[in-house]
Amino acid sequence: MWPLTVPPPLLLLLCSGLAGQTLFQSPEEGWQLYTSAQAPDGKCICTAVIPAQSTCSRDGRSRELRQLMEKVQNVSQSMEVLELRTYRDLQYVRGMETLMRSLDARLRAADGSLSAKSFQELKDRMTELLPLSSVLEQYKTDTRTIVRLREEVRNLSGSLAAIQEEMGAYGYEDLQQRVMALEARLHACAQKLGCGKLTGVSNPITVRAMGSRFGSWMTDTMAPSADSRVWYMDGYYKGRRVLEFRTLGDFIKGQNFIQHLLPQPWAGTGHVVYNGSLFYNKYQSNVVVKYHFRSRSVLVQRSLPGAGYNNTFPYSWGGFSDMDFMVDESGLWAVYTTNQNAGNIVVSRLDPHTLEVMRSWDTGYPKRSAGEAFMICGVLYVTNSHLAGAKVYFAYFTNTSSYEYTDVPFHNQYSHISMLDYNPRERALYTWNNGHQVLYNVTLFHVISTSGDP
Repeated sequence: MWPLTVPPPLLLLLCSGLAGQTLFQSPEEGWQLYTSAQAPDGKCICTAVIPAQSTCSRDGRSRELRQLMEKVQNVSQSMEVLELRTYRDLQYVRGMETLMRSLDARLRAADGSLSAKSFQELKDRMTELLPLSSVLEQYKTDTRTIVRLREEVRNLSGSLAAIQEEMGAYGYEDLQQRVMALEARLHACAQKLGCGKLTGVSNPITVRAMGSRFGSWMTDTMAPSADSRVWYMDGYYKGRRVLEFRTLGDFIKGQNFIQHLLPQPWAGTGHVVYNGSLFYNKYQSNVVVKYHFRSRSVLVQRSLPGAGYNNTFPYSWGGFSDMDFMVDESGLWAVYTTNQNAGNIVVSRLDPHTLEVMRSWDTGYPKRSAGEAFMICGVLYVTNSHLAGAKVYFAYFTNTSSYEYTDVPFHNQYSHISMLDYNPRERALYTWNNGHQVLYNVTLFHVISTSGDP
């Protein structure tokens, strides 16, 4: 068979008597004679494949260099995203600093002209804003750190490019250690700025228009940044076909995909891919199924105690959306409702290996009044509708078992959302909107402790 990368050179050799057969193959040398024909003069002409270039000792090192270059590029791209997010948050904090100074000026100018009650209210407001000064200083420091890290990545990338151009491998181990150190520092910085409160949702980015009115699409939140596979599931009940696209670009073009046929059909659109497995609700049951893509098998399935199913407690749009699975920075979650909770949304943290419920919270929010929901940093955010004019209306904080009403608008471009999920790796919301696959970026407000505590 012809190698796929580089066309092999062909040699014409003289042989005798074995036309049309494989004559010889040497595992050590990689030579293979695979066809023969008889020339007009009666001689037998055979075709041989010369060993591929990958058998050379330097090619293994070159391949490692290419992989290292790709890793540096991924780090650089992550750095740019982190820098943009930090810049936005910094602008927000600077605005709060201006407000604080304005309040301080008013407080000083008011002197004795305010009533005791107004004076105390203004003073209390000032007290709430005072910690923002230290937060602002920390943001300035983090911004300088990101700029310095980005410069180091740029220098390292240049060095690797020069080495790759020369096809040499001098200083390879040292360069690899520098990349690993940069990755560790980037991870620490991202963790520090990782979680925060949702303050904004961007305008929609339509990736593709494909499929019916209802469905779901997703990437693996635990996969490395180089893995950009996309999974696509059309329809909201009795479906079994899952398409796996190699990259987001392939998904957009509708090419380079494989098909998985689930052994049991799904219900709803609240599926999620987590660490190589698909988690979904088995049709006409409250059973959670964990299907492993690589082995094409069900690893585990378990009933979710008391969970409603079969359109008993769906979102406002229906569609067998009784059970919704989500992944955020802290792990795997299930959102559903039970009769015992009187139709209010229940949030449960699941063990991804056994599917056992680790802990549950009753949010007090009626699920039939929710358009959709998603988890960010242990906080459940609920939209008030699946139609045009929807906004993020309710937030439940699992760390404090408390809630608040919010007002975070987002543009529901195609007027019917049947799937809404947060991807912590990409800091984006994935939606299925009336047959369109759409992305939203999110803005999180990070409050950084200046005492050195996480």
